[in-house]
Amino acid sequence: MTSTHDQVWERCLTIIKDIVEWQPFKTWFEPIKPVQLKDNILTIQVPSQFFYEYLEEHYVGLLGKAIKRELGKEARLEYRIVVDGNAGHTDPLTINMPTSFKRPRLENDVNFPMVIENPVKNPFVIPGLKRVQIDSQLNPNYTFDTYIEGECNRVARRAGKTIAAKPGLTSFNPLVIYGGVGLGKTHLGQAIGNEVKLAYPSKAVLYVSAEKFINQFIDSVRRQEINDFIHFYQLIEVLIIDDIQFFARAEKTQEAFFSIFNHLHQSGKQLILTSDKPPKDLEGLQERLLSRFRWGLSADLQIPDFETRMEILEMKMKSDGMEIPKDVIKYVAYNVQSNIRELEGALISLLAQSSLNRKEIDLELAKKVLKSFIKTSSRELNITTIQKMVCDYMSIPYDKLLEKTRKREIVQARQITMYLAKMFTKNSLKTIGEHFGGRDHTTVIHSCQTVRDLMDTDTNFKDSVMDLEQKLQLATM
Repeated sequence: MTSTHDQVWERCLTIIKDIVEWQPFKTWFEPIKPVQLKDNILTIQVPSQFFYEYLEEHYVGLLGKAIKRELGKEARLEYRIVVDGNAGHTDPLTINMPTSFKRPRLENDVNFPMVIENPVKNPFVIPGLKRVQIDSQLNPNYTFDTYIEGECNRVARRAGKTIAAKPGLTSFNPLVIYGGVGLGKTHLGQAIGNEVKLAYPSKAVLYVSAEKFINQFIDSVRRQEINDFIHFYQLIEVLIIDDIQFFARAEKTQEAFFSIFNHLHQSGKQLILTSDKPPKDLEGLQERLLSRFRWGLSADLQIPDFETRMEILEMKMKSDGMEIPKDVIKYVAYNVQSNIRELEGALISLLAQSSLNRKEIDLELAKKVLKSFIKTSSRELNITTIQKMVCDYMSIPYDKLLEKTRKREIVQARQITMYLAKMFTKNSLKTIGEHFGGRDHTTVIHSCQTVRDLMDTDTNFKDSVMDLEQKLQLATM
């Protein structure tokens, strides 16, 4: 008498039950439903993609032995995966996954077969064109190699590297990257995606801005294709959504994303979100969404420090094949402190001015170009403050600076102080001279010229003056 699919599966469960402990059996085998037996191929239905992958990774050998004992050496098993949220479809929307019993599926297998019955619509495909596999929408230039690590981003960058090695398998799910404009949120999010694609070419990775996501959802509502929209995103394995703060007050979009988020998270898929604020400060988003954002890791990006800004500029120069004097790079790194975008913009402006005016890039050109990037000082320094700062820096008593002495270190300190006083104050040359024991304006002119000449010929002297300039610049902020 020919056995039915129910009978065959029941006998397989009897074999499996003797080998697997009670709790794993109840979790991973009881939910399975046999649906078809044809030509020695038993088709079983499992609740989700994650469920299927777990069986393939942990129990494929056991399943193979049980099926072959019942149906012979030529027996095969196929999975039918139910896709969640199928309202509106007459027939169940499923995915058929054949298996060979040879080994568990490896996550970086490129050609693992996947057949979709009643394929869902791809919102990234232009109407009229042939529908192809989803493009990740990633910028290939956004990689970890081009993302400089510093104190400002260390936690976020290292969490990103961990996720890229094991997407969906770490406690950093979701990863929420937050910070101000131009600090590298988009770069880091896409760097994770590019790293995943490199390690796991078969994974479905997708980057999308929140604004585009909202527009796609609105289009799906207008076309009465909401289910297709949700089903498409539920098939993504690493989803990167940029600027989630734009979901604020988009109630219907939030409801759709809530469904997508739950499905992906429960299926062990990775979510990466960026925002201009931490989840606790986001307004206009449903509390149930915000609570889920807090399930994983929230990592902030801060304004890079001076050393990190130097590294960013040097990397940019190297990648573009440029050569710029070290003192110019230090000047740019010190004075453009707002964000990375403005830092790179300042460098591009400097190169443009050099090319258009056919001038060598030097400190004078940098000072001229960067006027539009440097914020106006909130307060002006006075000559006495500059004198004391130079004395502290050069370990010289303040009263010695005003004495009539020809000691080299005192003279040099006095010349540097006059040079800086001319640069950072609006005082006349006569007034500056009077603050140095009643010296006249010609002494100030000579001192400034001497400092400039020494900066051109003595690297150590130049570094000291540049360092003092940076400290005085900070004192004005």
